[in-house]
Amino acid sequence: MTLKPDIPEPCGHSEKIVVQPHRQSLLNRLKRIAGQVRGVSGMIENDRYCMDILTQVGAIQSALDAVAMQLIQDHTRGCVQKAIRQGDGEVAISELMGVLGKINR
Repeated sequence: MTLKPDIPEPCGHSEKIVVQPHRQSLLNRLKRIAGQVRGVSGMIENDRYCMDILTQVGAIQSALDAVAMQLIQDHTRGCVQKAIRQGDGEVAISELMGVLGKINR
């Protein structure tokens, strides 16, 4: 994870900008997910069978979970690890746990 030159710290606050180490992979996944969502919309418009639609919704949820997991891994290995080394580990861990709590509702 690398920081854009005009930002002094890589993590800790939402206004910070971090270059994602798996940026292109994440963007590619999100584009596929967007296509799947459009496909589900079309299935509903075309009165497709509910179980087929639900199968696709499950696939979309799994794909989004994979995106979230990659971001969590990158954040933990980058921002959280750096914060721990700098003595700010508790703040970074609390921030991460807060977001994980929201994701798992």
